[in-house]
Amino acid sequence: MNILLFNGSPRKRGNTDLLLERIEAVIHRSGYKAEQIDLPRLDIHPCTGCGHCETEGVCIFKDDMTPLYDKIEAAHRIVIGSPIYFFGVTAQAKAFIDRCQVLWSRKYLLGEIKPEREYRHGYMVSVAAADSDKIFEGARRTIRYAFDAMEFTFSGELLARGVDGKGAVADKAELLAEAEQLAATICQKP
Repeated sequence: MNILLFNGSPRKRGNTDLLLERIEAVIHRSGYKAEQIDLPRLDIHPCTGCGHCETEGVCIFKDDMTPLYDKIEAAHRIVIGSPIYFFGVTAQAKAFIDRCQVLWSRKYLLGEIKPEREYRHGYMVSVAAADSDKIFEGARRTIRYAFDAMEFTFSGELLARGVDGKGAVADKAELLAEAEQLAATICQKP
């Protein structure tokens, strides 16, 4: 099983990073490989809405996003992790998601549908300092639509609200346990 963990947090050793590390460790212990991709360390040009992908199925920009298309195509599971910034994902995660317009165009405009799409599952991991009931709504919708474009079924989430301070999740046993449970779910066969 090919598993990708996209980390949209610009803060190393922050809460999102620590939860993704815990998930990755459980995946490895389960005998699977997972690759964590740190989006803030990549050079991903923002989508300009030029429309090239709508007719050609490829992006005009050749940058660090280019090899990610093949990785997404080959993946069986994807996790997108991001802290919440103003009710949404980080700018780095959003740039990555926006560039998935290529995949949306391939699916909806060019008719490239994957027969194995029902076996591809996507998961969301997010942390917010605020303790609002609606704090994850914007990010959840964005990530759901991204998974649809990638031809992954949104299959679960780990949402940590009211967690402030760098690395604060390390002291929250219940969140770490939830991360381990999510990893176990990710490792289940279709």
